[in-house]
Amino acid sequence: MKNTTFSEEITLEAHNLKNDGNLNNKPYKKILINSKITPFLLFFSTYLFYFLSLHGCLEGEDICTSKHTLWIKIIIVELIISIILGAITLILIIYNKMSSLHLFHFSIIFIFFYLYSNKTIAEDHGYYNFVAFFSLIWLLILIELFVHGIIILAKSKYRFLLYIIILLIIIFYIIIYNINPINCNEWTLGLNNTYLENDPAKYGCQIRIPKACTFKILNWTQDITKIQKLDCSVGKRDARKELLKVIKSPYVNKNTKRFGFPLTNNEIGSLDGKDKIILLNYTYHNMLDMDNITHDIEKWPEHIVDFTNNENGEMIINLTFNETLSQERKKLEKNSNPYSNNIMILYFDSVSRNNALRQLKKTMKFFEMFMSYEGNHHKKFPNENYHSFQFFKYHSFRLFTPGNFPRLFYGNNKEAKNLVLMTKYLKENGYVTNYCGEECRKDNTRTHHNLTKSEIYDHQMLLCDPNIVEMNKPVKKCLYGNINSYHLYEYGKQFWIKYKDNRKFSALVTNDGHESSLEALKYSDDMIYNYLTTLYDQNLLKDTSVFLVSDHGTTLPSLYYIFDFFQIEGKLPMLYVLINDRKNVSYNEQYYYIQKNQQTFITAYDFYNTIGYLSYGDNYKNIKNKTIEQDTFKSSLGESIFNYIDPMKRHPKNYEGMDKNACK
Repeated sequence: MKNTTFSEEITLEAHNLKNDGNLNNKPYKKILINSKITPFLLFFSTYLFYFLSLHGCLEGEDICTSKHTLWIKIIIVELIISIILGAITLILIIYNKMSSLHLFHFSIIFIFFYLYSNKTIAEDHGYYNFVAFFSLIWLLILIELFVHGIIILAKSKYRFLLYIIILLIIIFYIIIYNINPINCNEWTLGLNNTYLENDPAKYGCQIRIPKACTFKILNWTQDITKIQKLDCSVGKRDARKELLKVIKSPYVNKNTKRFGFPLTNNEIGSLDGKDKIILLNYTYHNMLDMDNITHDIEKWPEHIVDFTNNENGEMIINLTFNETLSQERKKLEKNSNPYSNNIMILYFDSVSRNNALRQLKKTMKFFEMFMSYEGNHHKKFPNENYHSFQFFKYHSFRLFTPGNFPRLFYGNNKEAKNLVLMTKYLKENGYVTNYCGEECRKDNTRTHHNLTKSEIYDHQMLLCDPNIVEMNKPVKKCLYGNINSYHLYEYGKQFWIKYKDNRKFSALVTNDGHESSLEALKYSDDMIYNYLTTLYDQNLLKDTSVFLVSDHGTTLPSLYYIFDFFQIEGKLPMLYVLINDRKNVSYNEQYYYIQKNQQTFITAYDFYNTIGYLSYGDNYKNIKNKTIEQDTFKSSLGESIFNYIDPMKRHPKNYEGMDKNACK
């Protein structure tokens, strides 16, 4: 008998598999595979089910809430069907059942899905689906090829190689989960050599510890900004053209070089409809030609895009100080004696505590230098004591923003009626309020207007701009020569400086960490650090409480999605607090409690009550809890982090809508 090589035997086995009761012996399958219309049916169905999976999110409409569980399941099923059809198409091409020319069609799918999923119209869900589609489709292909290879190898005389391969896979699996470069030994560490206390007998909720932190060996493959050498200074050369495409204002023409954006808190508060659509329409219909002001401007624009000397555009921020407003709020200051005259919230969508430690190294160092609790070590301001705190068990309700943001800023969940934004109470206590949002949404609550009472910030800036790089992209996001959020920090800084003699509340909301790679956030580190140090160096953080907070950890599909560290971090957002404690924690009892609460299971309701506690001071204890009839600055489901919180009574099962397995 003629000897055959291993490669010849593999080929022979593949041939036998092909002809052993295969497609060629089944006429109806032969007709189906050889039909010229089959590829187009597959491609059309792949397209169809992919776009069906986007339905409901295309115009900023929120469907991802607990009320729409069935709807979400339908969308997931549609996406999975699209993935399977795409995988079948590729498999048929690989096995020469379909012409390789159809790879051209598949390439069109990739390009079309990518371009469409990154447009504003699909910003809520598009990139999420895109990453899921092309991550899972290749996983299916690899599994199919692996199984097919196993079948062929198992029937050959060299099947002993199969046993060796399986043994090597097992050994590799054991090693990869135990070697130092991938373990999670440092996952429990915090700032200033502190660590997660996980004794359930002492601290109640016991957080699960990840087994392997895979990002430690894969991160270089995920840093798309570095790989593509993206540079914000390059700018977008057709930015002016993009603006002119969408603007419907009678004041702007094709010769306009300086575009003035209308104040979004001017009339928006009384408008009904979807946040995104209403704000975009309002903005685009009321844009101003700053080169040719021929009409009265009721309120001067606070941000302008100038193309006069820069074809890529330059955003100019000029927050207008309102003397009348300043004096009116000063009169209201007598109504309360707050623990903190200034409150700053730096809110990051989709950032876990651990990813903040990994990527915001300079910002974390800023907080860390104030963790020396004994004595005063700040020579610049000897009369000021600053202390910072970190919360290891701050837990989210949902793995998406609508399930968390309303609880943070309204002290209630999204389904509650007539939600009242916390700024109402802050204004009553004499605070001038400020909001900067990277998303073009009213207050970024993502709630329908009929569920919330109209309430606006005194100064509000939203980036309602067609040139903004939307969230979800795993890259540094640029707008007019800088990172998107740079313009928000500039707006926030001007607010802090111009109202330095007033009580102030500022909320700055960004999407810098809202992406799947876990890498893009680091490109914002310098900017955040510079913002905080600039205000600190000018002693503008005097009598201030700063909150570095997120709504949930990273949840977008990625290479890390199957690993437990990714799932665990998705439920553990960051919460860091910096306090100028002349009033805040000067009492031993308060100082003692906030330190203990760093290891206690806390939620967005506690965050909401903490802001209320700081703004009302001693009067806060007299405020009643929220009821159906009356909304107040105190949620019955939360407690101020400055007060005693019994860790043994804190468990996710006590909260509606929270993952019951959040604690072991």
